[in-house]
Amino acid sequence: MTLKSKITLPIYGGCQCQQIRYEISAMPLTMYVCHCTECQTQSTSGFGMSMPIPKSGFRLIQGNPKIWSRKSHSGREVKYAFCSECGIRVYHMPSRNKSIINVKPGTLDNKTMFEPVGNLWLKSAQSWVYISPGAINFQQQPESFKSLYIAWKNRYEQNSLI
Repeated sequence: MTLKSKITLPIYGGCQCQQIRYEISAMPLTMYVCHCTECQTQSTSGFGMSMPIPKSGFRLIQGNPKIWSRKSHSGREVKYAFCSECGIRVYHMPSRNKSIINVKPGTLDNKTMFEPVGNLWLKSAQSWVYISPGAINFQQQPESFKSLYIAWKNRYEQNSLI
């Protein structure tokens, strides 16, 4: 993979109507595609995407998202933050790791900065979705995200401008 650009912090994003805006001041930990049926429903597509950020490196700079929660496949609670005006999900707060925020990469101002390093829940992926054989792929939820974090770090962190 060839990097499209160097990573410069901070990174900005927000919802479609711009009522919710955020700033990311810490390097993302990874980015992955999730093919679980919950992500397919919430994205109204064949998959969802997540970009975990250290919670200390995420700051809302405008607006107050509405919070909705549900139980994940593991039985743990996941909270979802979305704009009450346009309905766009901006980030998730998983109870499995309270030190991160899972930013939805489609809300980044610059959507071409990053490429995902892996795929989760391939056992429920739509047959028409291309799965890169070079990605780190899991048939369901991995027990650990360590391999995704390492792949991300190897791809991006040595190229960042902080």
